[in-house]
Amino acid sequence: MQNKLTLSQLEQYLSKAAWILKGPVDASDFKVYIFPLLFFKRISDVYDEEYRLALEESGGDEGYASLPEMHRFEIPENCHWLNVRETTTNVGLAIEKALRGIEQANQEFLYGIFGDAQWSNKNKLSDALLINLIEHFSQYTLGNENVNPDMLGQAYEYLIKHFADLTNKKAGEFYTPRSVVHLLGLILDPHEGETIYDPACGTGGMLLECVNDLKNNNEDYRTLKLFGQEKNLTSSSIARMNMFLHGIEDFEILRGDTLRNPAFFEADGLKTFDCVIANPPFSLKDWGADNWANDPFGRNIAGVPPKGNGDMAWVQHMVKSMNSTGRMTLVLPHGVLFRKGAEEKIRKALLEQDMLEAVIGLGPNIFYGTPLAPCILSFRQSKAPEKKGKVLFIDASDQIRVGRAQNFLEPNHVQQIYDWLKGFVDVENYVKVTTFDDLQENDFNLNIPLYVEKIIEDNLPSVEEAMADLKQAWQASLDAEDKFKSVLEKFIK
Repeated sequence: MQNKLTLSQLEQYLSKAAWILKGPVDASDFKVYIFPLLFFKRISDVYDEEYRLALEESGGDEGYASLPEMHRFEIPENCHWLNVRETTTNVGLAIEKALRGIEQANQEFLYGIFGDAQWSNKNKLSDALLINLIEHFSQYTLGNENVNPDMLGQAYEYLIKHFADLTNKKAGEFYTPRSVVHLLGLILDPHEGETIYDPACGTGGMLLECVNDLKNNNEDYRTLKLFGQEKNLTSSSIARMNMFLHGIEDFEILRGDTLRNPAFFEADGLKTFDCVIANPPFSLKDWGADNWANDPFGRNIAGVPPKGNGDMAWVQHMVKSMNSTGRMTLVLPHGVLFRKGAEEKIRKALLEQDMLEAVIGLGPNIFYGTPLAPCILSFRQSKAPEKKGKVLFIDASDQIRVGRAQNFLEPNHVQQIYDWLKGFVDVENYVKVTTFDDLQENDFNLNIPLYVEKIIEDNLPSVEEAMADLKQAWQASLDAEDKFKSVLEKFIK
């Protein structure tokens, strides 16, 4: 039997797959091909493992071992990994047929999960390349006995980050640094039995961070119910694969435009959740403003955001998605804190509802592909009595490790920010507890420097000292000029 795979082996395994695709396939599209194949191989290997165990249990009864109830997923005839591996011509077509066959046979869980990659496009994917790729993926068995879902998920996340580096995707569009995700999870603080929702879930990293948070606290993560919506077909498919690869079963990831057509409903309107978390697309231009004034889902609770910027639409959607004891946290660009016009009115209306608990300013250049400094907003439907009428401001702009091309939010920085948040007390240079009156005095502008004052060390010289230094410098310049003239005259003569 193959030994348990290490994380390093899995990372190298997936990196080599990317290397095989390099050239004919653009780096930004690696994920479109690698993750469906990874998931296809995983499903096939788990099916074989389940078949073998059922065969042993039944004393060799093949009919028993083939029963649907013996397997998590059904693999129809000619749709197994081995069937594709035996194919030598029109390999892409064989992959397409296998993936669609599995989707059709498992519509409740897997319909559309493999995405819409053009496997049969021989201009991009020759038979030779695909055979090479299939043989590479065949190197390891990916059943539960050989690799646990957590580790497979970790390897997946490694490659997601690798893709982000290769493609230089903008923040919020593809990959949120793990440290930022971890900080959001700490702030949200999910617990057993709760529902968690990400309205812009991408590949599912935020939801899985909440799972990890429970694991770290020795709580039963299997009691969580995870919900996500994602507009991009590939990302939503990968999110579902990611859940399965991590061994998560109680989830619902739906594809769609959240701001135009939210996917989750209850009898009386939008479904609400215990926890809401997101890194939505920053400053989305075409977000569906035309329908917001008369939003059929009742999300226009504070006003209509600008037509060319959807930041405040996401905030209002998420507020509306909290249940009566709900809480939420999200990442947005700093502009949302101080922009005038319609956003100013929305801020005022939201602040009057007293749900905003904290504003955290992060350092610059910590997101892949962008130098901007984001902020984190934390809301609670029902704040603790001692926090009512107050908002905590944290200036964490210097909580970074400066790198050559990118800055990094390290674990000690995350812990420091979280400690400040939990403490909810003034800390010179970093933290300020403000009242509603403070906010009103600043016209509901939430720009952090208005509240967290930086103490600048006064090492400046006096006016008399400065004037003396200036005179000295002026005289030195005159002396230098005279010396230059005398040297020049010697040459002229």
